[in-house]
Amino acid sequence: MTRWIEAAFVRGGTSKGLFFREDALPVLGDGGDTSAWDAVFTSAMGSPDSFGRQLDGMGGGISSLSKVMVVSASAREGVDLDYTFGQVAIAEAAVDYSGNCGNLSSGVVPFALSAGLVTASDGWHVFRLFNTNTQKFVDVGLGVVDGQAAVDGELVLPGVSGTGAPIELIYPDPAGSRTGELLPTGVAREEFDVDGRRFEATLVDATLPLVVVPSSLVMLRGTEAPGAIDASAPTMRLIGELRRTAAVRMGLCSTPESAPEVVPKVAIVSNPQSTTLLDGTELPAADVDILVRVISMGQAHKAVPGTAAMCLAAAALLPERDSFVRGIIDRNNPDWTGPEVRLGTPSGVVTASAVWDDDAQTVTATSLFRTARVLMIGKVAVSD
Repeated sequence: MTRWIEAAFVRGGTSKGLFFREDALPVLGDGGDTSAWDAVFTSAMGSPDSFGRQLDGMGGGISSLSKVMVVSASAREGVDLDYTFGQVAIAEAAVDYSGNCGNLSSGVVPFALSAGLVTASDGWHVFRLFNTNTQKFVDVGLGVVDGQAAVDGELVLPGVSGTGAPIELIYPDPAGSRTGELLPTGVAREEFDVDGRRFEATLVDATLPLVVVPSSLVMLRGTEAPGAIDASAPTMRLIGELRRTAAVRMGLCSTPESAPEVVPKVAIVSNPQSTTLLDGTELPAADVDILVRVISMGQAHKAVPGTAAMCLAAAALLPERDSFVRGIIDRNNPDWTGPEVRLGTPSGVVTASAVWDDDAQTVTATSLFRTARVLMIGKVAVSD
């Protein structure tokens, strides 16, 4: 039997996903049981799909195209909207709610304006959002035209063709989004063994938990295209084991086997180098502060998750030179003081910012510019 549920298809940053009003979905079960939601989301996205393409649903067969957002008007004082992010697995009928999505977060207010969850006069507005995944606030600044989010603009977003209106994401108090601490293990460089090999990594949690590892430790140069990384079975197996081991060390799970799918993500970092982008153009080494390749849901990201970009900006401000991000930047640009970090991704340069508080010895805010567009409003088919 097929049901039709009101939804919108939205691009936010370099991701796309289905957006739902919470009141269009089944009520959550006792204790916040999400099984009724999971059934809707996996069916709508076309999961599980052993062919990995999600052809019988709205998903696109890669992690950045298999996402959902649930949005509602907020009852919290001073907050405009509450939202929940779900990462829909491709090969399994499963949804992971363990983290937030920075890219799709940029689509929350455009969707809410189109759905009538909020209203605004024309001009620039800042909306306060509450993300239920991380229990953190997100401030979203954007222009409004004729009551809807502005679309036309001059901002170029690497990985997205054309230009669009800027949307600013500001994450106040981003430290410890899931672990409670900016440095979950208390140090900027952690040592552990994976598959009989000694590893060092920076484990940091700002907007999301992230494992930062030098490219040489995972048998990469740092300039590889996403497809080349995915095709290297030994490298991907090593990164997977590293991620699960780090998840235990960060306190996200008790065993490697029980590690969440969404977090931590893995950021593979290297010195600035000239690289060929996915569109065939050349990115000069002088245009970046650090090269990064992010592994998300077992695949190399074609750009960079927004939350990962902001977490890397936070890691760059760590006073400890043991931070791999800070160490690379200091070696190549000793005069760098922040707050902006230019990240060299497979699609181009992404700039993220962070603010460091010397007294509190922590990051007090991170920010990023994205573009977004509501692509379709209607109903999506769900099979019971």
